[in-house]
Amino acid sequence: MKHLTDEEIMLQIANNKLEMLTLLFDRYHVRMYNYFNKMVQNKMVSEDLTQDVFLKIIKYKASYNNGNFAAWIFTIARNVFSSYYQKTKKERANEIDDDQLASEVEISESKQEELDFLNKALLQLKTSERELIIMHRFQEIKYEQIAQIIGSSENAVKVKTHRALKKLKEIYFQIDKS
Repeated sequence: MKHLTDEEIMLQIANNKLEMLTLLFDRYHVRMYNYFNKMVQNKMVSEDLTQDVFLKIIKYKASYNNGNFAAWIFTIARNVFSSYYQKTKKERANEIDDDQLASEVEISESKQEELDFLNKALLQLKTSERELIIMHRFQEIKYEQIAQIIGSSENAVKVKTHRALKKLKEIYFQIDKS
């Protein structure tokens, strides 16, 4: 079963072989969790949103049309995040939640500080800019797939990502690191 493509597995799920979802879960749950954790910087919320993605896969299995599965699941993830973001928009104060996963690999203090500054800089970007950087740089999703996910052209995604990275760099170097 492990040799099946994501698309083949999803077609079986769409045909009510729901036990096949465990294969997709094994392949994608860490990527989904990391995507959400970079977006919200909160372990518990990231776990909940990851779970929501897989519940939506079951709920909307019939809407899968044999396209690129990675693009389809990230579209679902993006919609789940958007719903969460809209729901919590009024509740949010502009502060950073320190509920972050402890790294399994021990990171030196200076590296940890750099990561903290990077996370602070990421949170200062617009949600759409942060999302592009996370998908491309952290999740290593190709521009072509990101374009499918967000409903844009590949060239537009490249330009937007480049601009977002440039903005992130400016913000990163403006953060008071004392």
